[in-house]
Amino acid sequence: MLKIEDLQVKLGGKELLKHIDLEINPGETHILFGPNGSGKTSLLMTIMGYPQYEVVSGKIMFKGEDITHMPIDERAKMGIGMSYQRPPTINGLKTRQMVDLCAGEDIDEAALARRVNFEDFLDRDVNAGFSGGEIKRSELLQLMAQNPDLMLFDEPESGVDMENITLVGNTIAELLEKRVYPSKDRSKMQAKADRRKMGLIITHTGFILDYVSADKGQVLYNGKLSCVSNPREILNCVGDTGYEECVRCISTNTLS
Repeated sequence: MLKIEDLQVKLGGKELLKHIDLEINPGETHILFGPNGSGKTSLLMTIMGYPQYEVVSGKIMFKGEDITHMPIDERAKMGIGMSYQRPPTINGLKTRQMVDLCAGEDIDEAALARRVNFEDFLDRDVNAGFSGGEIKRSELLQLMAQNPDLMLFDEPESGVDMENITLVGNTIAELLEKRVYPSKDRSKMQAKADRRKMGLIITHTGFILDYVSADKGQVLYNGKLSCVSNPREILNCVGDTGYEECVRCISTNTLS
């Protein structure tokens, strides 16, 4: 599991995250809501291990091991992977090579890329000239190759057109072993007892909920995790009243 205890984080001397407590069990997917600048991406980057995010206090446990000060590459080897909202362009590195690096071995890149309709991009530099939807598919291809146990998604719907959103949503559902499609046919969802993959997904639109059945939703507001509730309930509350009122209301009726 992932277990975060009383985590406080600074970036450039500015406090970003305050007393964060979070637990994600094997097979669970959590949705993270919050306004811009509330610390959502900072939380994912801290879990992933980016050194500029300074852990002032608290700890991050993964699979029973303290990873609070572990470097990024060691966390990746342990089974943590991330899909970025705005990943960089890497000139001189082919997407095919990146997929091999993520897998840690030579694999059939074409077969893997076919699952996200990305065969024609394998011999292009990573993200060079890619559209928003193509970048998301590239990110998903890399995660498929890595096959991590904990997956962090930073706004997977961002920059994705309607033609690509179904492919992106369905692929995330498969990666998280939650095969739920827009038909809402729950017979397609793998039983929770059989699932081991964990997910933490940042979303503003909530579109991902049409494809991934999430276990819990949480709001990060002013650097604090303010409530835990049904993700669709949170989404509806935010749409009706805004984040501040949503936090006040739902915090009085949280789910255990």
